[in-house]
Amino acid sequence: MKPAVLILGATGTVGSATVKAAVEAGWPVVAVARDQDALDALRQRHPGAKLHTLAGSVADDAGATALVAELERIGKPFAGVIAALGMGEERGRLLDQSSEQLRHTFDEAVLPQLVAARHLLPWLAQSGRNCGYVVIGGPGGRNPWAGYGHRSIAAAAIRMLARVLHGEAQAHAVRLQLLEVESPVRTDANEKHACQQWPCVEHIGRKALALLQHRNDARCTEAVIDYRSEACNRYFDIPAPLPSSADVDPASLHSSEQESRGLTLEPDQPPSSSTTGSPPHSPTQAPQEMDSDAALLPARCLQDVRTLLQNFSLPTSTHKKKNQERTK
Repeated sequence: MKPAVLILGATGTVGSATVKAAVEAGWPVVAVARDQDALDALRQRHPGAKLHTLAGSVADDAGATALVAELERIGKPFAGVIAALGMGEERGRLLDQSSEQLRHTFDEAVLPQLVAARHLLPWLAQSGRNCGYVVIGGPGGRNPWAGYGHRSIAAAAIRMLARVLHGEAQAHAVRLQLLEVESPVRTDANEKHACQQWPCVEHIGRKALALLQHRNDARCTEAVIDYRSEACNRYFDIPAPLPSSADVDPASLHSSEQESRGLTLEPDQPPSSSTTGSPPHSPTQAPQEMDSDAALLPARCLQDVRTLLQNFSLPTSTHKKKNQERTK
């Protein structure tokens, strides 16, 4: 019997794509999420698959204890866990919001990762199968994401949490690793306005699954695996599906192919055509040809930039009024 994969946050954007990748690869899947209706919809999208849905939560110790009890009743062998938990939806400047907002972000994004690991690592160790545990990270762990300060801090905390747990999990003979994704992801829903350098969400799911398969490689000792690194792709050797030529500017096909392979340009190499800021062939794609880092300035933060510019302009206008009054 092929061991199953436990996917936490299975109804989210990355989680549902990971479920799809696992089902297509023939893995038995146990999908966990809070919303039963969303789980039912997930099952309907994969008729005939070896998919077991389970309503549960790792928000606190009580919920995680109940989840482990349910998993033990299922009685399946497991290859490992993929934690695709959400990062929250907070936006705006840190200085404009109360400290409780940051506390809420930690409660929603960071603490569930710790709760899940505390309960699931000992459970995986009982199988004696040299299991894996993969945490899928989000943007902001290395560099702050403009307009999403709360999420950036949470992502950095999860990155350090994974490094600490990587060492502690060795006592349970479980490989815990963070698959670091330092940019927004491209999905079917945002395909029209997503930047071309954003990784495909289904490709992320396939790479997370690959981490569970490789058990005796030297890179199993690494706590953080960068999704974009060339070494990461040589290790996994999982091709990404290329976008259709009807949806992509022909001048940017070369750069899109590099992105799909996870390649990153060396500092002494000239930038590709998609990052030089040259005018696109189609006016409708102009917003996607910005000379910006997708990890720092995603398309959705346009409103945040507008707000920031307003903050700069207001003091200037006030200062001019005061000077006019003084001259009178």
